[in-house]
Parts: sequence; structure tokens; C-alpha cells
Amino acid sequence: MKIITLNANGIRAAQKKGLFEWFESTQADVLCIQETKAQLSQLDPALFVPQGYHFYQADAVKKGYSGVSIYSKHQPTEVKYGIKWPEFDLEGRWVEADLGHLIVASLYLPSGSAKEERQDFKYVCMERLEPMLQHLQKTGKPFIVCGDWNIAHKEIDIKNWKGNLKNSGFLPEERAWMTKLFDEFGLVDAFRVVEPGEHQYSWWSNRGQAYANNTGWRIDYQITSACLRDKVKSAHIYKEQRFSDHAPVIIEYDL
Repeated sequence: MKIITLNANGIRAAQKKGLFEWFESTQADVLCIQETKAQLSQLDPALFVPQGYHFYQADAVKKGYSGVSIYSKHQPTEVKYGIKWPEFDLEGRWVEADLGHLIVASLYLPSGSAKEERQDFKYVCMERLEPMLQHLQKTGKPFIVCGDWNIAHKEIDIKNWKGNLKNSGFLPEERAWMTKLFDEFGLVDAFRVVEPGEHQYSWWSNRGQAYANNTGWRIDYQITSACLRDKVKSAHIYKEQRFSDHAPVIIEYDL
């Protein structure tokens, strides 16, 4: 089973850059997108829903902002929008599909870099996500939470770690929370199961020559239930084409 996650930084802009032609060529089972920045009513299915895929999207109330979606070859038995917390759900940050044998969610955790209030909001979101992850564990089904978590977990996950110790996305509290998810909750960073190497990033700032110099951050993850650790076959960050300031993270599972 091949699963892709991508922060599109605007699904309409990514579509014009050839995202869906590439996606169809991958023959992936699932694509999770974050930061669609478009309402469902603005997306022509002929352009935005490749043949053979079921499509679900959680929109932000504010136009041109946030939004998450899931494309799946398998028709879900159930789709859930949001985590039942209005402040988070009004920003379109969670959609979840039960594919019968597997639950897949698309998550867009807020960035805290704009101002202090947004960092405070991010911390509350992190706290509110914990019961959601525990609920997924209680279903007894394997699950994968794909998305832009807006946190680089370890020094290996960011090029200039020393210069970012006081910046949102690499703050000690954020990184400790990720460690908690892996160590206490028993969740799995699927990419790192098979790809321990350094200089593997999924987002680059538009400032300077960040992309050209590979001065990046790995903030896009597929975080899975413990039972999927041994099912990860391969992981790859696709950089041959650029659809966004993020790159697609492709992981294959033996399911």
C-alpha cells in the first residue's frame, strides 16, 4: 500500500504545477493533502479528482486558508471531519477515513511562527490531539496520521538546528511532545523506520537559496500505530518536481 502526504500550499497552485498528473502516475492508494487553501465548491472534480479515487475535504471557514483532504482508491466505510473542538475544526485541520482494514487521517497542525498567540494555540492543539490519538489506538485498527505537523523532531531533522532552538517548529516543548508520542504513546515515525540518514527534509523556506542549498526541515510525517512498524517497506521524499514549498513524502507499507 502506497501512501503520500503533501502540504500543497494551495491545491489550485499545485494542480497547475502538475500535481495530479504526477499523483496518477504513482498509482498510490492514498494521498493526504494539507493547506488546500480552497473550498470544495471552488474545485472542479474534472481537474481535482483523478478517476478511480474517492475524495474528502475539511474546509476552513476562512477562505484561502488551511484545509485538509484525503484521496483514496478504497471507498471508506466512514469519514470524520474534525476532532470535535470548534477552534481547531473551523480551521479545517483534520479529516479521517476508515478504510476498513486501516484508518488514515490528514492533519495540519498550526504553525506558531506568525505571533505568540498562534504558538499558544499550537500548544493547545497539541494537547487536544492526544485524546484523539488515544481514541485511534482504542479502535484496535492500524492507523496512519499523515500531515504537516509543523515540528522538526530531532537535530537530524533540520539543517540549521543551532540557529532554530528558539524558533517555532523546533522549540524544546514541541520536540518533547513528539518524543512523548513515540516513547509514551508508542507511535511510530514511519519514515525513520527505514530512512535513518541525515539531510532528508520536506520543507524549505522561500527565503534566500534554502531549497538550492537543501537548508530544510523535516516537518511532514506519517505517524502510525505501533503495529505498523514492521510493515514499513520504503520511504522517500520526492524532489524531482516541485508542487509546493513542501515535498511529497511517499511511504510504502506491506498491508
